[in-house]
Amino acid sequence: MDWLFRRFSLSEDLGIDLGTANTLVASQDLGILLDEPSVVAVYKGTNEVILDGMGVGDEAYRMLGKTPTNIEAVRPLKGGVIADFEITEKLLRYFLRKAHEGRSWVRPRVVISVPSGITTVERRAVINSAERAGARKVYLVDEPMAAGLGVELPITEAQGSMVVDIGGGTTEVAILALGGPVTVKSVKVAGDNMDDAIVDFVRKTHNLQIGPLTAELVKKTIGSAWALDDEKTLEVAGRDSLNLMPRKLVLNSEEIREALDTPLRGIMRAVLDCLEMAPPEIGSDLLEQGITVVGGGALLPGLDQYVSKSTGLPCAIDSEPLTAVARGTAKFLEDLDLYASFLSDGEDLA
Repeated sequence: MDWLFRRFSLSEDLGIDLGTANTLVASQDLGILLDEPSVVAVYKGTNEVILDGMGVGDEAYRMLGKTPTNIEAVRPLKGGVIADFEITEKLLRYFLRKAHEGRSWVRPRVVISVPSGITTVERRAVINSAERAGARKVYLVDEPMAAGLGVELPITEAQGSMVVDIGGGTTEVAILALGGPVTVKSVKVAGDNMDDAIVDFVRKTHNLQIGPLTAELVKKTIGSAWALDDEKTLEVAGRDSLNLMPRKLVLNSEEIREALDTPLRGIMRAVLDCLEMAPPEIGSDLLEQGITVVGGGALLPGLDQYVSKSTGLPCAIDSEPLTAVARGTAKFLEDLDLYASFLSDGEDLA
């Protein structure tokens, strides 16, 4: 029956990296199909998506902090888990339909990555939302496993390898071997916390209130985890905390590095905890294999030096860190029976 569905519905099974900040959709044949913010713009009090369903993803993201009183731009996922079931369903329905070029009757099988630390109830919520959004069958995989497969680490071999996935809402740290996690740590310290730290720093240090989009721009433009050869500056605009009037300010990369120190130390604590819990035999593997960092946070300049200095292990940033988890979910689709031990579905959670 499953073969008939694929043969006659022209369905393309999909891998989904359902993230707090961004959602990526991939297929095993075409690679990354979509990469858009996990944001939905709705009319307040109704959860009705504005603009006939177009207030999702990129368009909704541009509305953050700028909506009129009757509209709000919502992130339905918090800390890597669903905070609003109805809006998450609308988000997934939009992405599934867009990935299949508007063919709403197509019902694909999907593999969705989830944080390793979420509960059974939260996992079931992801499956239910995806099924209501139009998926025929839903499988879940922990983000570290998807990331490890996406960057082609030897996760099925008797050799330990370590992956750190710094997303928007959570950081996933895992040492993988023989097809499973040896040790794993999931913490709710990630990219969003970096943005919040910049907002707080600018407010406390310069009496200037900036929004989350400006903070993210600052992070991406002049943020770093390690001293830069050429330090940078950026002019930003916000609202003066004292007279409540618009004002501009020039920030430099040294002070933004100071602002990012607290969330970075939170991430490193998770990495060190994971290493401390690992069996001694894993140590020799990691001295050779090192640590691979993926996710949006991996784009922070100097992060590899910061991690290597903190752990004493070699550290590498994947060449395409933003898409690593999504690429991994698509690889599971190549042979769902072969990878069954990595995946869970609604029956496993019953």
